Amino acid sequence: MSIGENTYVSLTTFTKDGRKKNCPVWIVDLKEGEVGFTTESTSWKAKRIMKTPSVELVASNSRGEPLDGHNIVKGTAELVFGDEFQTIQKKVKKKYGIQFTLIVGFGRMTRFIRRKENSSCGVVITVAD
Repeated sequence: MSIGENTYVSLTTFTKDGRKKNCPVWIVDLKEGEVGFTTESTSWKAKRIMKTPSVELVASNSRGEPLDGHNIVKGTAELVFGDEFQTIQKKVKKKYGIQFTLIVGFGRMTRFIRRKENSSCGVVITVAD
């Protein structure tokens, strides 16, 4: 089973000094050997990926707690925008349906209230063999 077939994965990013930071994300399969998700380009995970692109993924529950019997998958992450972001977003929308629509709607409302522009991006992870 591909890591992208899970509903949630715990994403581990690394700080400049090597400390691990975990958070749950929705994940989708992209092309062979790649998975992806969307996030705000100003999020801490995006900032850590820009500095240290090495990541780890493991199947998890919605709180990011790893599921028993699943192995850690290592990879290299890259932030993407434009058409690549749109491709990932469409796949996430297809996989997560109404949940995705509600989260995106809530995000738009929050940005409107705070008068912030949309800064979403995609994250493409090339999975190590």
